[in-house]
Amino acid sequence: MTASVPLRLGFLMFDGFPMACLTSAIEPLRAANEIMGVRHFDWVLIGEAPGSVRSSAEVRFEADVTLTDCGPLDQLYLLSPPTAQFIDPRSSPARLRWLERTGTTLGAFSGGIFPLARAGLMEGQGCSVHWCYEAAFTAEFPKVQASQAAILRAGRRTTVSGAGAVFDLMLKLIEERLGRPCMTEVACWFQHPFVRDEDARQKVPVARGTGTNDALPEAIRRAITLFDTHIEDPLRIPDVAAAVSMSERHFERLFKRETGQSPLRYYRLLRLSTARQRVLYSNDKLSEIAAAVGYPRSAPMARHYAEAFGVSPQAERRLSAGLRGLNSAE
Repeated sequence: MTASVPLRLGFLMFDGFPMACLTSAIEPLRAANEIMGVRHFDWVLIGEAPGSVRSSAEVRFEADVTLTDCGPLDQLYLLSPPTAQFIDPRSSPARLRWLERTGTTLGAFSGGIFPLARAGLMEGQGCSVHWCYEAAFTAEFPKVQASQAAILRAGRRTTVSGAGAVFDLMLKLIEERLGRPCMTEVACWFQHPFVRDEDARQKVPVARGTGTNDALPEAIRRAITLFDTHIEDPLRIPDVAAAVSMSERHFERLFKRETGQSPLRYYRLLRLSTARQRVLYSNDKLSEIAAAVGYPRSAPMARHYAEAFGVSPQAERRLSAGLRGLNSAE
């Protein structure tokens, strides 16, 4: 089924936004327009202020219009790193609320979920949060339900975890407006290997491994789920082995064979990776972060952190803040 009026999408870019998400959104829409010979999709690049916006790859994109002057939109997506803040923390969120009241579906790609939530627009909503940001997001927004779905469309919100899932979302929009044959041709133009269902979960790598969690044996996946849900209150490895109906020795042997690491090492790295998200993407004190990942004091966490990542949490936070400061000054 074709649509006579183009679907108009806006992309609100924050400094340091993920470039791959923007191109993954625009390119399939551009291809659909070319294939059909009619402009069924329009898009506009939006900035809070006039001028160019620097992407994550240091490529600058010129905003077509400011958020204040963007006009009617069918859908508006925020693109940003997790640390992004509004230039105008009063007027910009108010403008987003006005757009929603006038019929715009609001959404976010990757780290764009952070400013959308900071604007107070995700209360009582579920959202897709990229697995590498989940710990920082849930710490900052405990009342927002973070999901590991690659794409989550719920009511007037559409949130997407990363660039590959953005491409999938655009293919879904193309299929809904122009039919499956057009969607399939667009996917083949880009040799896109598959289109994920909307309930597909994100692919998550095995920590320090070569595969993804979904390819592991069921018992190991169950153990990792237990690890994931007991970050603040770590479990004993014998208890995890018993929970998946294995002897401790057999569990440790199977876990190491499948992941390349002992369960204890894997579990510690998982907790430290959770801490690292909050070191990089929050202003929480190290003592608070340590307690949130099961350490009674920050000193042992900092020691294990440096062993795992080659840098102390204090130094990594300073470096990250310094890079953001340099980038924002450009």
